[in-house]
Amino acid sequence: MKFAVPEEVKDIAGALVRAGFEAYLVGGCVRDLLLEREPNDWDIATNAKPEEVQKLFADSVYENQFGTVGVKTQSAERKLQIVEVTTFRLEGKYTDKRHPDEIKFAKTIEEDLSRRDFTINALALDLQSAKRKAQSDDDSRFAISESLIVDPFGGQDDLKNKIVRTVGNPEERFREDALRLMRAVRLAVELDDFSARGPLRHSFSEASGPAVRLSSPSKSSGWEIELNTRRAIEKLSGELEMIAKERVRDEFVKILQTPNAAKGIILLEELNLLRSVLPELREGLGVGQNKHHIYTVFEHNVRALDYTVKQNYSLLVRLASLLHDIGKPKTKQGDGPDSTFYSHEYVSAKMAARALDRLRFSKDFAEKVVHLVRCHLFYYNVGEVTEAGVRRFLARVGPENVDDLLKVREADRIGSGVPKAFPYKLRHLLFMIEKVKHDPISPKMLKANGEDVMKILEIEPGPRVGFVLSILLEDVLDDPAKNKEDDLRSRIYDLGKMEDEELKKLSEKAREKKDEFETEVEEEIKKKYYVK
Repeated sequence: MKFAVPEEVKDIAGALVRAGFEAYLVGGCVRDLLLEREPNDWDIATNAKPEEVQKLFADSVYENQFGTVGVKTQSAERKLQIVEVTTFRLEGKYTDKRHPDEIKFAKTIEEDLSRRDFTINALALDLQSAKRKAQSDDDSRFAISESLIVDPFGGQDDLKNKIVRTVGNPEERFREDALRLMRAVRLAVELDDFSARGPLRHSFSEASGPAVRLSSPSKSSGWEIELNTRRAIEKLSGELEMIAKERVRDEFVKILQTPNAAKGIILLEELNLLRSVLPELREGLGVGQNKHHIYTVFEHNVRALDYTVKQNYSLLVRLASLLHDIGKPKTKQGDGPDSTFYSHEYVSAKMAARALDRLRFSKDFAEKVVHLVRCHLFYYNVGEVTEAGVRRFLARVGPENVDDLLKVREADRIGSGVPKAFPYKLRHLLFMIEKVKHDPISPKMLKANGEDVMKILEIEPGPRVGFVLSILLEDVLDDPAKNKEDDLRSRIYDLGKMEDEELKKLSEKAREKKDEFETEVEEEIKKKYYVK
């Protein structure tokens, strides 16, 4: 097998070797090369001490206690702008389940590999020997042969057999850093061949307690976690609670971004890890739905995620689709085909907000996810919703969010078991949106602003200004033709004659006016269940 190593990496390795030190590619980049995948990172291990590495590379950074020097390069590629060069090391106990209590520099690459997490990551490639072989073959690329790979723990065999196995005793490895519990799941789904990806299949069985637990999924050609490693994860799953939520979030995001994200969620549940990552999602286990759904709430959410992955949708849409119905168990009334889940979208949004805050997602990203969850249950029927209703829909959702919201709606439909993701109704909604997209739907689009209100009414900044603008916007949502300077000035003048309390009530009425989409769907539900 021939492979290309970036010039920046070769230059760093060459400088180390010329100075009399060893240089090896290590970890994930070696694994990816053997799998014929392009590595995301290029890491070098050496017997040079950090201060010796820094003497060789003036433009470098050493700001940690783990022997890793970041060597800066002039590469235009972001992932090659800093190459990490780490001194061979051994590690002591991990009291905090994350960092070793002490670091000792090792003498050999084999000692260094013994501290790593999984056998498929405990691989090293002798760069200097590979370079000599490439030169003797008159080839600018390097050649991988067994003689060049340092593999003391059988990582190459595990790569061939698609097995995730810890280096040495699995309980010891997981107690050193409990995030490895999740990383095992991530590797199992991340390394799975996308082309061999099968349908999402799993069965359910009763377990002790009120919850319904997933049983093992059907066999596939994908990666598996080795049995003893798996048992250790199940046993130590609770230790994930000790890991910083930011690290849990990052590993969770990596799972969601794999082609097998849905299988990753199922595997997290099977190994008792989901309760420490997203317990809100687990509330849907075994919770049946009504005649509009053929899957339980948990299955529905996971299948919605699976659809977004197949469509290669963004992380935002994937996460919103996974969380869109997590509030259903709390809102369920009745049982069987006529059970209901009134206002579950609002409960789901609140639960999603708490979950995303707990996992330390950024405020801006979390708000976007929560907004999609809250708005996903909208009603639209051709001929029933007016243009004013579509304008209010846009005002509530935001034109910039419509595309993502419709993607979540697609996922919701497919997750319910229906065959068509984008029916005529949604296509007609897009037509209506296109038709009214230039109409005013926000205060910024009015032909009058707060300064106009203050000038016409001769008032200072205060609540009355906001009351007037809310009323003007509601008028214009009903009839865009009213968005004319003269008409608005006249309306402002008339509103100015009202007392504060009367103006406030009219403003509140405008703000709270039911969106036509929601009004229609509520009426349909009432008719269906014979309630007033």
